Amino acid sequence: MERVPNLTRADASAAVRNPLAFIAARWTPHPRTVQRAALAALVMAVVIVVTGGAVRLTGSGLGCPTWPKCTEDSLTTTSEMGLHGVIEFGNRMLTYVLCAAVGWAIVAARSQKPWRRSLTRLGWAQFWVVMGNAVLGGVVVLVGLNPYTVAAHFLLSSALIAVATVMWQRTREGDAAPRPLVGRPIQQLVGFLVLASVLLILVGTVVTGAGPHAGDSQEVARIPIDWQTVAKLHAVLAWIVVTLTFALWFILKAVDAPKAPSARTRELFLVLLAQGTLGYTQTFLHLPEVLVGLHMLGSCVMWIWVLRVLLSLRERPEVVTDLPGPAAEPALTKA
Repeated sequence: MERVPNLTRADASAAVRNPLAFIAARWTPHPRTVQRAALAALVMAVVIVVTGGAVRLTGSGLGCPTWPKCTEDSLTTTSEMGLHGVIEFGNRMLTYVLCAAVGWAIVAARSQKPWRRSLTRLGWAQFWVVMGNAVLGGVVVLVGLNPYTVAAHFLLSSALIAVATVMWQRTREGDAAPRPLVGRPIQQLVGFLVLASVLLILVGTVVTGAGPHAGDSQEVARIPIDWQTVAKLHAVLAWIVVTLTFALWFILKAVDAPKAPSARTRELFLVLLAQGTLGYTQTFLHLPEVLVGLHMLGSCVMWIWVLRVLLSLRERPEVVTDLPGPAAEPALTKA
């Protein structure tokens, strides 16, 4: 068992002033530890979206009718509030788990040697998005599940997933300038794919805001638009994303592109097929709650893989400095 060093008064003072720097000075995580911490933050970002969807689909959106307390007199749920209160309060508690995962990613990134400031900034970006979304979640409750605030809540969660995905990718590569692996026409095609995916998610939030799952058993305002018409537009955008993905896959094969872009595109195509099957099935079965929840999970996975396709178009080698010898120059090695 390793001996725990005694802390002097100066050490304690330094820990209070800058706890991250204090930990970093005494701990160097393995690169795999940093990667796992970033992945844990990403997984929790998806979990909080799915459990938030469960709150809405079970009609528990107002299970805790106020915020930040669960009721006017209680910080936690009470027996009188039943299952809906448990579900809503449980989702609120998962926010703390998400904060812990993001905090672990920040600490691991700050402690890595050499310190990569860009990773730490991505971790802090996640933290502030989580804080903003927590406040917005409270606003959603206070305004009685207004559909526009619910849509904004989901979109901010999608932004969190995007930042977490970028951080996870950056933990597995270096800090050298990115080198493109494909030509500009393919990069532009992927740009259209990302844009179409963003529109798909945006229109999906409108379908949710206008659709029958309001999030509570009581009368809740909906977006004043025919949700079935918007759902058809959503389906058209989905086919556009599928078509762009298939075209990208075909082109990458034709030009004998590097393995990473081809593999990520193939995986995205399979994810889209599964998501499309879920989407049509839930429509034909009149939107059963379980399938709608799985469709939300599929939306998160699709968004992650779209970003992975985008990030696979370039590589960032690790900059390694040869320490022996005064005339040594930095050398690039593949991450």
